[in-house]
Amino acid sequence: MKKNVIAMVGVACMAALLTACTGSGTKTETTAAEQKEAGKLVMVTNAEFPPYEYYDKNEIVGIDADIARAIADKMGVELEIQDMAFDSLIPAVQSGKADFTAAGMTVNEDRKKNVDFTDTYAEAAQVIIVKEGSEIKTPDDLTGKKIGVQTGTTGDIYADDIENAEVKRYNKGMEAVMALTQDKIDAVIIDREPAKVFVKENAGLAILDEAFTEEEYAIAVKKDNKELLDKLNGAIKELKESGELKKIVDKYITAE
Repeated sequence: MKKNVIAMVGVACMAALLTACTGSGTKTETTAAEQKEAGKLVMVTNAEFPPYEYYDKNEIVGIDADIARAIADKMGVELEIQDMAFDSLIPAVQSGKADFTAAGMTVNEDRKKNVDFTDTYAEAAQVIIVKEGSEIKTPDDLTGKKIGVQTGTTGDIYADDIENAEVKRYNKGMEAVMALTQDKIDAVIIDREPAKVFVKENAGLAILDEAFTEEEYAIAVKKDNKELLDKLNGAIKELKESGELKKIVDKYITAE
C-alpha cells in the first residue's frame, strides 16, 4: 500500500516513476493496476491443489499455472503468480491486489455476485474420499457424518446441505485428508483431480464411484473489468482451437 507523505516531499515523490516514496526514497509494493501498465499481470492462486497448482521446488506449476502463462504469452505481457489462502483469492481480485485468479475455481452463482468469470476451460467434479472398507458408499451415506473440506471451496459450500453432518474446515485439502487417515473425520469432499493425487499418496484411502457434484472451472476477474475479461476469453479460445489447452491438461492428467 502506498504511504502518505507530507507536502514538502510530495514534489520529490512525483519524480519517482509509478512508485511511492518516503523521505529516503524507499519503494513500496505496486498495485496490480500499476503492474498491468508496466506489461505485467498478477494472478493469485492457492498452490495446494495438484495437479492444477502446486509447488515444484520453488516454482508454482500445474494446469492453471501453465494455462495462465500461455495466456500471458498471447497477450504479450509478463505473468506474476502469487500464492495465498483459497478464501483470500476473490477478495484479492476485488480489491485490485490481483488482476485475476485461476485456482481450480468452480463457477457458481454466489461467486458470480462478487467476480466475473471467463469462459470455462475445464470440467471437474467434487468427489468423496473415504477410508477403504468405509460404510460410506454413496453421497447419501454422508448424512450425520463428520466431513472434512477445504475452507472456501465448493466442497465447503455444498457440505452444509448434508443433513445432520458435522463439517470440519481445513486451510488445505491435505490437512483434511490427514484428518481422515487419523480417523478424526469420516470423509473428505474435494475436487476429483487433487483427490486422485491424495489417494495415490496415502495408502488405505479410496474415492467413491459416484461424484458429489459436477462442475466447471474458469478464471475470475474483478466485476465489470470487461477489457481484461475479453482479452482472457480471446486467449482461451485460441488455446482451445489450437489444441494447446488440451496438451497442457494432458501433461498433468493422463488417461486411466
